[in-house]
Amino acid sequence: MNISLLFKIAAVGILVSILSQVLKHSGREEQAFLTSLAGLLLVLFWIVPYIYDLFTQIQELFSL
Repeated sequence: MNISLLFKIAAVGILVSILSQVLKHSGREEQAFLTSLAGLLLVLFWIVPYIYDLFTQIQELFSL
């Protein structure tokens, strides 16, 4: 896992939290929720290949 992935996740978290707070204070709770959901999905799409690799490595480890 690259350190750049961690920085990307942190940047998305910071941006989503700022946008969410701005949207909530302006009375747009629905857009704030959708922004949070989009950030979560983006990070999940980045992490899913690493989780898949982890499960395949565990499967190979126990199939010995």
